[in-house]
Amino acid sequence: MPDDVTTVPGGRPEAPDLPAPAEPPSSTEASTAETPRAEAAVTAAAEHPEDQTTISEYLESLLVTVILALFGTSFIVQAFKIPSPSMEHTLLVGDHLLVNKFIFGGTGAWYDKFLPYRPLQRGDIIVFKYPYADHQHFVKRVIGLPGDRLKLVDGEMYVNGKLLNEPYVQHDPQGSGDPLTTYFPPPARLMLSTQMVPEWVEELPKYVVGDELVVPPGKYFAMGDNRDRSSDSRYWGFVDRDAIMGRPFLIYWSVDATTEDYARETTFWSRLGSVFDNLEHLPARTRWSRMLHTVH
Repeated sequence: MPDDVTTVPGGRPEAPDLPAPAEPPSSTEASTAETPRAEAAVTAAAEHPEDQTTISEYLESLLVTVILALFGTSFIVQAFKIPSPSMEHTLLVGDHLLVNKFIFGGTGAWYDKFLPYRPLQRGDIIVFKYPYADHQHFVKRVIGLPGDRLKLVDGEMYVNGKLLNEPYVQHDPQGSGDPLTTYFPPPARLMLSTQMVPEWVEELPKYVVGDELVVPPGKYFAMGDNRDRSSDSRYWGFVDRDAIMGRPFLIYWSVDATTEDYARETTFWSRLGSVFDNLEHLPARTRWSRMLHTVH
């Protein structure tokens, strides 16, 4: 008989011994095997924390905010403050204004009629770049439009031969003694005795017809409401249309201040110190009655 089969009593062969089947690993062993993979997942998560996503979202939001702010101040609204009394009592020293830079933005294109543009009008208060100094802005009221004929007689303004109604004008009872506060255009003999800039003294006669000043195309004649204490078109000439930045429409804050207070703000640190000083005395210095007043 073959060696691999053994006969047992009863004639039935006995099956050879076979190896026992391997037992499945216990649950403890399975968990132990999965631990390295779990640790690897935890390590990966530690290498890419959620905080990084949060920081990137903050930076993205900040960038969008800065872009929108730059767009807004460049094309729509910009803040200015009043450092001089030339527009009293319409605007006071210390008034902080929001200026609509969009209202006069029309270029004459066909789509202008669908946008909230409008032309400049006599009586509009405007913020513009002063023609003889960089980075300096003035705020005045438009008195003469292109083509208008102007003259000042006894302190009263005539436009195209008619007396202009100016309820906003203020005169200083003591007067400044300057002849331009009473008569304009002045006689040639008085030009050099005033505070007119030399360039305007030379240019002015070209626009005088008879006893009137004729406003040329693309130019505007602007004056302060405080007529006896205003450096305006009488002293330095016309305002160019391209220099006009916009129209003030709201006093968003007003602080009790003087021209001398702002005259001391000549450096960055002095301006920063003034800001902190105003914040420290905010309730006492704020003119609450002027807050959120519209400008006319």
